[in-house]
Amino acid sequence: MFKRILMLMLPVLLAFPAFADHDFLSSTEVDQVREVQEPVARIKLYLLFAKQRLDQLQSTMAKNRAGRSGEVRQLLEDYTSILDAINEVSDDALHRKSDVTTAPTLIAESEKKFLALLEKVQASSPADLDAYNLELKEAISTTGDSLDLANEDLGVRAKTIDAQITKENKEVRAVNAAEKKQGAPDASLDAATASAAESVKPSRPAPTLYRPGEKKPDDDTK
Repeated sequence: MFKRILMLMLPVLLAFPAFADHDFLSSTEVDQVREVQEPVARIKLYLLFAKQRLDQLQSTMAKNRAGRSGEVRQLLEDYTSILDAINEVSDDALHRKSDVTTAPTLIAESEKKFLALLEKVQASSPADLDAYNLELKEAISTTGDSLDLANEDLGVRAKTIDAQITKENKEVRAVNAAEKKQGAPDASLDAATASAAESVKPSRPAPTLYRPGEKKPDDDTK
C-alpha cells in the first residue's frame, strides 16, 4: 500500500527541485519516453529498460572483480525505480480512463522472468552480497508487488486509485484552507507537511517526461 501511495504522489513530489537530484534513466532514454505518450507503448519501453538493467546486472555479476558492488547496487536501484514508473503509468492511465487492458499481461510476462533472475542472483550468494543485499531484496520485493498489481482486476484497481487520489486531494485542500484561514503559514503545519513529504520521498525520482512546452493535465485538486 505504501508503494501505491508513493506512486500516486510522484507527480506532486516531482514539482519540487529537491527531489530532482538524480534520474534513473539516461538522457537518451528520457527522450525516448517523452516521444511515447500512449500508456501501453510507454510501459513496453519501460519494460525494455528494466530488462536492459538486468542484462547489465548479469554481465557485471559474471565478472568477479573489485569494485563491482557499486555498479550492481546502482543497477538494482535503477531497475526498481523503472518498475515503480511502470506502475505509475498504469495507475495514471486507469485514473484518466485510458485503455490499458493489454498492459497487465505484458507486465506479468516480463516481470516473472525478472523475478526469476533476481532470485537466482540471491540464491547464488555472491561473495560481495552484503554490499548490495538491501537493494537486491528491494528489487525482488518491488517485482513481486508489481506482479500482484498486474494480476489485479483493472476495475477494482481503478476504483482504489480514484479513492486514494480523492483522499489526497481532500487533504491538500484542508491544508490550504487552514493556511488561508490563519493568513500565514503555521510553523507546526509546515513541519507536519514537511514530515509527510519526507516520509514518501522517492530515493530515485522519475525525470520529467513531458515534451518541451507540454503542460501537465489538470488534476482534481483544482
